[in-house]
Amino acid sequence: MSALALSVLLSLVSAVAYAGGAIVQERVAETSPEAVYAPLRRPAWWGAGCLNGMGALLHVIALAYGPLSVVQPLGALTIVLALPMSALLVGRRAGATAWRGAIMATAGLAGLLALTGTPSEQSLDGTERLVVGLITAGAVLVLMTSARAAHRHPVVRSVLLAIGAGGAFGMASVFTKSVAEDWSGSVPEQLTTLLAIAALATTGMLLSQASYRGAGLAAPLATATVVNPVVASAVGLTLFGESFRHGTAGTVLALGCGVVAAGGLILLTTERIGRDRRAAGARDGASSDAAPASPAPDGPVVPDGPVVPDSPAALDDIPKHPHRPGRPSRPRRPRDDRRIQDVRS
Repeated sequence: MSALALSVLLSLVSAVAYAGGAIVQERVAETSPEAVYAPLRRPAWWGAGCLNGMGALLHVIALAYGPLSVVQPLGALTIVLALPMSALLVGRRAGATAWRGAIMATAGLAGLLALTGTPSEQSLDGTERLVVGLITAGAVLVLMTSARAAHRHPVVRSVLLAIGAGGAFGMASVFTKSVAEDWSGSVPEQLTTLLAIAALATTGMLLSQASYRGAGLAAPLATATVVNPVVASAVGLTLFGESFRHGTAGTVLALGCGVVAAGGLILLTTERIGRDRRAAGARDGASSDAAPASPAPDGPVVPDGPVVPDSPAALDDIPKHPHRPGRPSRPRRPRDDRRIQDVRS
């Protein structure tokens, strides 16, 4: 097997591992609503972490055997692979809109990664690492606060948390590149960077777990998968001196791919919002249908207006003094037969 074929195979297996981890995370989030960020008592959550770790390791090995322009776009297949795997393993089928959104997000991301130039050998110095780390922490806190404020809109909350997760994973990749490119720094500086990498990776894992609660699989997974390389590429373009392939034409194509990927994310998000609204409408309709009817009156209903008989025979059925609602009934006096006899005599 050639090195290129091996890198393609490893990239595909890595995408499958990432998709499997996302499916397990979504199921854990649905069955453990009390543990939002870290369901530590669920073995399945630890299994999802192992799958994600295996996917990252296979991706790194694939980069060692194949070119970046081939391995990176194949990693975007995680979004498309997750939908049929979810239908097969969990029995949850995606609609046509979700498929269109997933394909658009995957195609846009793959094109964006394919147009990214060769990584440079530059790295961040101590001051740049500190500034970038503080900006990342502030951005993650703002996204978490916004997600908490949007708790009545589960899909919006999920997308905000997924953006934070993708950003944390992307910055962890940036710091990893800085450490790998430059070991000349002091020991405390390198140790601080390694701790920052661990903190960013853990934050990304916790935020991604929370993003799956109440929003399904496709929208959070696609958002985090797209934001991760986009953030890393943005840092590479601005701080590492990297550029897109093919000059100005490549930059224009990269922007177009970014628009396509964003359109796919919007489709996935609106599809989930529409599904939640239809489900809420169905629940409201079922509750109104199941409402108990008002009880029937115990006695005969006496009309408020005068009673008009429809035949002479009906005159005998009309009461002399009908009782009307709202009026107190007068007690009838007992019949005195002796007074009647005295009057007759």
